Amino acid sequence: MVKASSPREHGFTLIEATMVIVITGIVSSMVAVFIKTSIDSYMNSVNRAELTDMADVTLRRIEREVHLAVPNSLRMTTNTGTTYLEFVPTKDGGRYRNEGDGSSGAGLKNMCTGGGTNTSFDVLGPMPSVAAGDSIVVFNDASLGSTGSPSNVYGGGSLAVTTNGASPLTLSAALGNSTLICSYANNRFEVVDRNVRAVTYACPTAAAGSMMRYWNYGFNANPPSAPPGGTSALVVGNATCAIDYIPSAMQRIGLLYITLTLSNAGESVTAFREIHVDNTP
Repeated sequence: MVKASSPREHGFTLIEATMVIVITGIVSSMVAVFIKTSIDSYMNSVNRAELTDMADVTLRRIEREVHLAVPNSLRMTTNTGTTYLEFVPTKDGGRYRNEGDGSSGAGLKNMCTGGGTNTSFDVLGPMPSVAAGDSIVVFNDASLGSTGSPSNVYGGGSLAVTTNGASPLTLSAALGNSTLICSYANNRFEVVDRNVRAVTYACPTAAAGSMMRYWNYGFNANPPSAPPGGTSALVVGNATCAIDYIPSAMQRIGLLYITLTLSNAGESVTAFREIHVDNTP
């Protein structure tokens, strides 16, 4: 009688398992050394791309608002390491009737009657987007004087609040210098949103910090040298700015230069924008 052999046992020893773990760790360490640089480079590229996108969006937003601003309303100040850029954005515009342009007639309300400035006028052409409480601005011309000039929007001379939103528009007060307004060839007015009014961008210049946007704080005679109040929102963080504004000799055009630097996780990008400012009333 032949005795059956027992089945052979399969497996590995503790020493074999330990050797596999050690060898695997060594190989993984060697691979990590080679791929770490590539991974770091990829993450840095992603970080720079995000910063570039944020800087571009921020500058485009400022440029769009400046292009829609009331002529000659842009001004800036720098105080305690922060630059404040202020302007009055518009939401729409139109033309008013003027007895000097041949559009006068029975039952029509003209901006100028007998050389004076009325507080009620008909709108020529399509009715712009305007509501009660919005402000109407006519012939804002900073070259005619200081903030107290009758043609300065911040002093209230070229601005008045509407009390209705239909033609004829009625105003809470007479607009500025009647002689200038009645001889103004374009007969154009701008509409400023009652919920926005003046806008200020505040950006650090000395050290990276928060770039803020302020609005709906009213119209102040002097440029802001501190947060003007109203409603505020963060535009972008870890930012520094270099802003300069150069109006032409006749103040009919201007150039706004903005250099914006954003930083994050050891990376930084710098974007530059030259913005043309049309100051023709």
